[in-house]
This record gives sequence, C-alpha cells and structure tokens, in this order.
Amino acid sequence: MIVRTKLRIPHSSVPVVSRPALIAKLDEGMEVRLTLISAQSGYGKTTAMAEWAKQSGIPVAWVSLDRQDNDWIQFWSYVIASVQERLPGFGPEIPSMLASGPSELMEPAIGTLLNELERWAGRLAIVIDDYHTIELEAIHRSMSFLLAHLPEGIHIYMAGRAEPQLRVARLFAKGQVVRIDMRDLCFRLDEGYSFFRDAANLELTREQVRQLVERTEGWVSGLQLAALSMKQSRDIAKYVERFAGRQHRVADDLLQEILHGQTEQIRDFLSDTSILSRMNASLCEAVTGKLDCQAQLEQLESYNMFIIPLDEDREWYRYHHLLSEYLQRRLYGMNVERWLLVHERAAKWLEASGFDEEAVEHYIAGKRYADAVRLIEQNMAVLMQSKSVSLKRWITSLPDDAFAEKPMLEVFYISVLFGVGEWEAAYRRVAAARLRYEWLQDKMLAVEWNRAMGNIYYFCAVSAYLQKDLEEMSVHFERMEACMPEGSLFQTMGRNRYQGFDSFDDHLGYINDLRAAEVFLTRWIGRWGVKEEYPFVGYLYASYSQLLYEWNRLDEAAEVIGRALGRKDVEPFARIEIHMAMTASRIRQALGQPEEAHALLAKLKEKIVSPDRALFMIKIEAQQADLSLQQGKPGPAREWLETCGLSAEDEISPNRVPEYLVLTRVLAALGRAGEALELLRRLDHFLQVEDRLRDRIKVKIQQSLTEHRAGRAEAALAALDAALRLARPQRYIRSFLDEGTDMTELLIAYTRVPRGRPKLSALSAEKVYAGELLRSLKPESADAPPLSVALTGQEAKVIGLLSRGLSNREIAEALGIKSETAKSHIKNIYRKLNAGTRIQALQQAKELNLV
Repeated sequence: MIVRTKLRIPHSSVPVVSRPALIAKLDEGMEVRLTLISAQSGYGKTTAMAEWAKQSGIPVAWVSLDRQDNDWIQFWSYVIASVQERLPGFGPEIPSMLASGPSELMEPAIGTLLNELERWAGRLAIVIDDYHTIELEAIHRSMSFLLAHLPEGIHIYMAGRAEPQLRVARLFAKGQVVRIDMRDLCFRLDEGYSFFRDAANLELTREQVRQLVERTEGWVSGLQLAALSMKQSRDIAKYVERFAGRQHRVADDLLQEILHGQTEQIRDFLSDTSILSRMNASLCEAVTGKLDCQAQLEQLESYNMFIIPLDEDREWYRYHHLLSEYLQRRLYGMNVERWLLVHERAAKWLEASGFDEEAVEHYIAGKRYADAVRLIEQNMAVLMQSKSVSLKRWITSLPDDAFAEKPMLEVFYISVLFGVGEWEAAYRRVAAARLRYEWLQDKMLAVEWNRAMGNIYYFCAVSAYLQKDLEEMSVHFERMEACMPEGSLFQTMGRNRYQGFDSFDDHLGYINDLRAAEVFLTRWIGRWGVKEEYPFVGYLYASYSQLLYEWNRLDEAAEVIGRALGRKDVEPFARIEIHMAMTASRIRQALGQPEEAHALLAKLKEKIVSPDRALFMIKIEAQQADLSLQQGKPGPAREWLETCGLSAEDEISPNRVPEYLVLTRVLAALGRAGEALELLRRLDHFLQVEDRLRDRIKVKIQQSLTEHRAGRAEAALAALDAALRLARPQRYIRSFLDEGTDMTELLIAYTRVPRGRPKLSALSAEKVYAGELLRSLKPESADAPPLSVALTGQEAKVIGLLSRGLSNREIAEALGIKSETAKSHIKNIYRKLNAGTRIQALQQAKELNLV
C-alpha cells in the first residue's frame, strides 16, 4: 500500500527563515544529476528542501522514507508513485515490473523508468528524503544505475544523516554532483536573527543572537529548542547568559526543560504518541485513550512543538526525529509497561485500518509476538513476493518459541533466506528446523507434520543442491516424497514471474559434474515424469535435454524435450517454458532445421503472458540474436545490440551470464573485438570465482574464436587449449561443434601443434579430444588423430544390427534382451562415437571399420 502522505512536500507551521545562499546552492542541483544533502538530525535538511521545492517553479516528485522502505520493491514503488503524482499517466507498466521482487538484475525495471523519463519533455526534480534509512545493497546498486543513465533535465536530490553508499565516482569526476553538508545548513548570524525575530517571535539583541548562534555553531534545532525554552523562561537575558550550547549534547537537556514547562496532559500525549512514525487524530485517540486529539495536535502545532503536518488538510502529522527519539527513550526508561501498552494499542488500530505491515512493527515492539505471527501468516503470500526484507527482519526479531508451533512460518523464513542469497544462514536454519520437527512427530497431527516436514525436506534438498551434492539432494527428495507425494508448493514458487535465479532453473549452468547430473535427472524424471500435475519436472526435462544436446545425442535430446513440451501442467509457468523452448530451438538448429528453430522462439515470445514479460524478453531476444549469428544472418544480431540494453561495461549479474555471452559473440561478429575480449576477460574471472564450469568453457571458446578472427594465432590456440582442458573430463561437445567453420580451422591448427610448445600444453589427451571434436565437425579430415573407440562385445553386436536398419525393439528381440537394455547400449555407442543421431553413429562406425 502506498501511503500518500509520504509523497507530499512537508508543510511548515511557522514562518520559514529566508536563506538565499542555501536556496542558491540547491538551485545548482538543477545543473547536475545528483545533489547530496547530508547532516545529522536537526540541521533543517527537510525544511530547506521543502522550501526550495516550493520556490523552484518546476515539478518536484517527493518521497519521505522510513525503515519499512528498506526493501527493493517498496523503495522503487514509492519513487515511481512520487513521479506519477507529478506526471499523470507516467510509466503505467513499471509497477508490475517491480512486483517480480528483489533480483540481481534491476536494469529492466529501471531501464523502463529511464526510457519514460527520457520521453518527458520538461525538467523534473526527484527528492528522496531520509535516504539514510536505506541499507539494502540492491537499492544502492539500482540507484547508482539510474544515476549513471539519467536523462538530461532529470535531477535527483537525496537527503540523509550520512552520504549514501552509491557508486557515483564517475559523476563526481564529471562535476555532476553537488554536495550540501552541515556547514551549508547551519544558520549564519543574520539568519539566526531572522529566525528569533520572525519565526520564534522573540525580541533578542544582536549580541544575544550572536552568542546563541556561536554556542550552537548554527545548529538549527539547537536554536529552535533554545527558542522554545526561552519562551518558558522569566528572564531571557539570564537564560542567554547561562546558555552553554554544545550542539547535540544539550538536546536532551533542552527537551527535558521544554517538557517540564508543559502541562501534564501535553507531556502524557507527547510521550504516548512518540512511538508513531505518523499519526492522525483517530490513531492518537486509540493510543492515548483520550478524545479530541485533533485539537491536541493543532495545539502542539501552534506551540511549534517540533510537529510537522504531512498534508494540506492537517490530518496527518509526524514529530521531528529529535523529539520522537528523545520521547521514546524517556518513555521506555520511565515506564516499560506503558511502552508495551501504547505499541499494542497502535498495532490494533493499524491492523483494523488495513495497515498490516505497520501493525506488525508495533506488535513486535510491544512484545505481542503471537499477534505479530498471526498477521505475518495472514499476509505471507504478499510478504514473500514483495516484502522479503521486512519479513526477514520481523522473523529475526521474534524469539524462536514465538513460532515453535508454526512450522510453515519457519519454512517461509527459510525460503526468504534462500531468496535473498543468505545461503549459509539458510543452511543452518533448515538443519535446525529438521531436527526440531523430527522430534515433534508424535506431538503433531500426521497431516500437519507431513506438510511441514515435506517442505523442510525440500529445502534440505535445496541446501544440498547449492552445495552441488546431488546424491544428498536425492536423499532429501525421497524423504519429501514420503511426506508429500504431490510435492512442495515451493517447487514452483514464482509461477510465471521472473525470479532471477537461473541457478535454480538452469541446472547445467550450476552443476559441474555432468555424469552425476545425468544420474540425478534420469532418476527423478522417471519418478516425477509419470505424474500428471507436477510442473516442477519441467525444469528437469529441460536440463536433461540440454545435457543430451551437449553430448551430441541429438535424437534423444529431441525426444526428451518433446515429452516436456507436451505436458499441460507446465503451460502456466513462463520460467519453465522458456528453458524448454530455448533448448528445443537449439536442438532444431543442430538437426538442420533452422526454420523450426526460429519459429519456436517467435512462438515463445507470443505465448509469454506475465507482468515480467519485459524481463523474460531479454532472455528470448538474446537467444534469437545468437540463432541469427549461427544461421549466418548478422542483421538481426546488430539490431538486437542496439536495443538490448546490455553493455560490455556493465557489472556482471550471475543471472545474465548467457545474455552477456551472446553479447560477446555479437560484438566480435561486428568487428568490435576489443570490447568483446575485455568482457570475456571479466566473465572468465567472474565464472571462475562462481565455479560455473559450463559457461566458463563457453567463455574460453569465445576467447579463442575472437583471437583467431583477429589474427592472433598464439592467443587463440592458448584459449582453445584452456577450453579443451576444462571440457574434456565432462565430454563437452556441442559447445565446440556449434561454432562451425572457425572452430574447425582452430582444431586443425591445434592438432598440428608440436608437443612442448611454450605457453601451450597441447597434451596428448587434449589432442585426442580435439581430434574427436574435429571428426564430428568434419569427418573427412585427415589431419585429425584417429579415434580410439573400444566397444564391448554386446555393443559391437548392437552396432551391427543398427547397420542393418533394425529398430530398438527388433534389436532387443534379436539379442534376447529388454528394450531398455538395448536403448542403454545405443546411448553408450552414441557417446563413444560422439554421435547425436543414428546416421552419425553409423557414419563414424564405418570410418573406424566397426561395421
């Protein structure tokens, strides 16, 4: 829910001191991209910006932040809403793009925002107040991206208690940042005199003002507090004489002195309502238990008691941070029971009024943990999708026994930890949950225990997967099956939304051991593939077909992906369908069916219906660009480069590695080898750190091809040597074969390199492997070392029957074995001959005199 008062420029209830020098410096911000206003509380940052906004004469989009906005979706939702307040009809599709949740890749949503801002013909200032409440790195990163690409005429103003952790060194170097700090915000002598005379309505001599300004060092709130205190003093001259301001150290003393001069009714009201981040009369009445709070609020405003109206109707207010922080410390120190009571009252009013998230904050502060848990459970689906950071903070604030009998809350929390990438914390939490609830089996209803443990075992399997332990993953899947044969609801979490976690979807991009992957995938496809409503198996089908494709077993790969594409239960899941369709397209291209390959991707684009369509299109269109290059059509790839939004200078996201690999191919194809090689160098380092073998092999292959096309033979062969050494143990084939003629030339050159050549190992094993690849690319090549293929006796019989044109069933009958056994022998023959089809296998066998 967007709280509209946070989008309003704050009003001042007292005359504002004219500050032309400060306003002029804020005006300078309209000549640069970013203006930073940083100083501790009480220096008048908000007041100065609000007054400037009113005087500027340009549209100003305003956002006042608080701790709850330390969430990627929440933060950007408020920024977009603030712009939409000023520019009606602005970016209607952006909120749905934001709703996909925190992600490593922020650029599509922010890119759309930038495109919309580019269309705006006028000037616009976006003011973000209290940015110091933002700690999430994802927000800092996406804000840095926005600033780096901000269109001309758009200007960002950010205020907080410290300078934000933004990556804006280039903006500083280009003179695109204006800094405003404590020295600019402090009152000068003439401004102090105007303040006491016009705003505080106190007649002081210039000497008295000079003493106060000097002793507070121009600290705005110090002077305001002094003014309030002087109004309660009988002898202003004596007060000024004994005033010994030491900035913030006297704030508590001054506030105590001011409160002492108020009636008990006002003191109690201030104390009770200090816990509220914003308040109206109804909420104050619920918290204090007293009526006519609207009059009380207006009275405080007339007293200039550090209360700020948040709207023109004077319905919503907030206290100055100095006052609220002091009052909260005072209340908690003097009366803990009252502290807990007012939080409980605030929570109940907020819940009844539909402000559930704020209610949770107060329930937790008031130690009403059961109510907090209840409200979290009620809103779990929404919180998981759009408030994961807040959800994590709330659950970590709760004592463990608060949800000891709420296993699903524990499971949701574990899913949040995995979702935000805190894997070590998730491992510990899921292990502890497993031990705890296994002991509770006899104390829970069987249905509830199975539901809880089935989901916990699923996350145990996720833990094993992230540690690349597929055997342990299977153990936990077996346990999950025993508890929940229908599977865990978390298996397809995200449905047709973009989640950004390719490691969970594209298994071969994460798991390095292809043979272990084959055992795992075939096992669970066999178990789950027969279930009619089990869409999660679509991921496994896609990954297994990719594995078969990589091993050049094309007929089998086509058969597996065909089974997956025919499943009805997968259709609502865009994330799964994209993996399957893109895999099918690669297989069609390899089988010599380019039109079908192209049509699959075109149909996929039409089929995707999702709020995150723009995010999904990045993947699909990159695949289309890659396909066009394979088909010898650079035109579409050139067009993609101009519109894809990717750059060789981008910070690499783990979820966009395939797209950046395509980018390197396109750059190299268009003669921009330098950019391609620099991006490949950064990708190689990144993938080595991330331990992602498949994509690192592809990077090395692209490095070798790019160097080869640039005429640098030594560098090309060195990169190819590295690729072969990485690829040979796992038998990567199609990654080389898909590169066509250029790869053929490179492999021929590699096989001719004498052993022991400096900077190039060219070991016999790699040479033999290169020869095998070369024969698959160009069987007639006489330069390739001979293949060494040893077939078992039974395999020799099978290949003989294959050469006679017998089907799998007929081969099984002829040899007196099961059809599955015959099929297994054929798979092994394909693997040994580096063949993807029966025709290729027979051709290789004839060349080796095996038939």
